[in-house]
Amino acid sequence: MFKENDILKNHKPCANEIREYILKWDGLEDYVNQERALDKLFLELCKDNHCIENILIKCSALNDFYSTNIFKVHNVAQHFLHQNIDERLAKGDLSLVSDLARIEINGKPFYFYSFASKYCSHHRPDLYPIYDSYVHKLLKYFSNRDGFTKFKEVDLKVYQSYTDVIQAFKKFYGLESFTVKEIDKYLWQLGKEAFNRYK
Repeated sequence: MFKENDILKNHKPCANEIREYILKWDGLEDYVNQERALDKLFLELCKDNHCIENILIKCSALNDFYSTNIFKVHNVAQHFLHQNIDERLAKGDLSLVSDLARIEINGKPFYFYSFASKYCSHHRPDLYPIYDSYVHKLLKYFSNRDGFTKFKEVDLKVYQSYTDVIQAFKKFYGLESFTVKEIDKYLWQLGKEAFNRYK
């Protein structure tokens, strides 16, 4: 049975609300400066992914700024090195996220899904939305409340399906004029407000 969220019951995704949350984001000095630093790193200083040094420094910066708790960054960077990242990013290959996410460390399988989406997003913010648990919960909430599209919860852990849900969200609420990155900022902030148990 659908249970209304007290924080979200007065929220309706619309252009004005998106703009309000973008302004809120722009006022978060630490996040803004971190994103500028990551943009400089991913889009200027270490654009390509053909050498371990470039990948390692980008993975390390993401891991630190986003507190993603990747405990073997070098292993992740080595795995990324063999995924033809630049060619696949240029083609807009969404399956790249899953291929980056699946990694074996010391014989144990891991699925660093959110981290992989962040890595791709910082190269192509126009195409790759960031997967986040707050966003996951928020999309589920709005789907249950407003029926903007139908999906199973497990679908959000399949990146192509996740991007389809984001596009359906934009279309249903009339938000096509906003970029993937702007929708990311909105969904993450509102999701954190509604579902952060530590607030």
